Amino acid sequence: MISRADRSFFSDWLWTVDRFLIGALGLLMIFGIVLGMAGSPPVAERLHLSTFHFVNKQVEYLLPAIGVLLVASFLSPRQVRRAALAVFIGAMALIFAALLFGAEVKGARRWIFGVQPSEFVKPAFAVLAAWAFSEGAKRRDVPANWLAILILPATVVPLMMQPDFGQTMLISLVWAALFFMAGLHWLWVAGIGGVGATAVALAYRFVPHVRARILRFVEPQASGGGVTDTFQVDTARDSFIAGGWFGKGPGEGTLKRILPDSHTDFIFAVTGEEFGIIACIVIVSLFAFIVLRGLSNASRNDDPFCRFAAAGLTMLFGVQSCINLAVNLHLMPAKGMTLPFISYGGSSLISLALGMGFLIAVTRKRPRTETLHDMEAAPESAGA
Repeated sequence: MISRADRSFFSDWLWTVDRFLIGALGLLMIFGIVLGMAGSPPVAERLHLSTFHFVNKQVEYLLPAIGVLLVASFLSPRQVRRAALAVFIGAMALIFAALLFGAEVKGARRWIFGVQPSEFVKPAFAVLAAWAFSEGAKRRDVPANWLAILILPATVVPLMMQPDFGQTMLISLVWAALFFMAGLHWLWVAGIGGVGATAVALAYRFVPHVRARILRFVEPQASGGGVTDTFQVDTARDSFIAGGWFGKGPGEGTLKRILPDSHTDFIFAVTGEEFGIIACIVIVSLFAFIVLRGLSNASRNDDPFCRFAAAGLTMLFGVQSCINLAVNLHLMPAKGMTLPFISYGGSSLISLALGMGFLIAVTRKRPRTETLHDMEAAPESAGA
């Protein structure tokens, strides 16, 4: 144990971070490896790779992800803002590079240099939007509210060009929640709702990919493809039914062998078949604990920026989790959204670690004098 009297850099960090939150995130990472051992071998075998290829790669990605999380958690609020701005600019540049030079995969250009830059846009966007909203609430002499409004289209338009409507929806929901926190009038609520509904209608009308997914979800036979159009979600549902309360046992699942994305989007279904509904409830409870803990820490924070940033990052994590779980349970159309720290994926894992590192950093317990000093210094560094 480290004494509270020890004023070293590491000691200050240890006594000011939310250790329960870090512990919960650590458990998710461990579950991700265990569930990866259950869900990824069939996919590796179909691709003629070694049995635990994806598990080994997940561990390789996990090591830098833990490093990113820890380094980000040491940052001050001002450093979080600067880091988020740098990540946002770099990720947006890579998105445009992917649009021009990236390989097309399943009708979309989302990858460049082996990285999916839209994953890194999400935590950076949440921090920058929180920064703009908090500045707009504190200072009327800067056009921060307009910046908060303009940052949304500046971010989602390139994402829609890829196209990546899942990430677009996730970012838009987080932005709308922050806008609501900023105290918008009820007319703005109606206006934003109308814009969102119009965007969905236009996407349904003019984007065949979106229309096909909605039709497959609402009425599978109406899409003209028959039962194969809902193969993954139907198989995922059957996995939960086959597993029952306690599951078939580790390695005993059979439906995962015909589930194409059993190691990524539908790993929660593999959990249901092999470990049962009880294990699924434990995992969902862990996600709920992280979300509630993050929102609770946000509500108690005196710094407006830290409060907005913590809420935005927590909602980003929570909404992404809910979307993946809802798709697995056939409660909404497939979105290609990973389950945080559980699904396989390097870009997703490292970007989530960055976001959670930012969350830990902005919710650290700081002396009130330090918080006030940072709040006073924020206007001077508004352009940094």
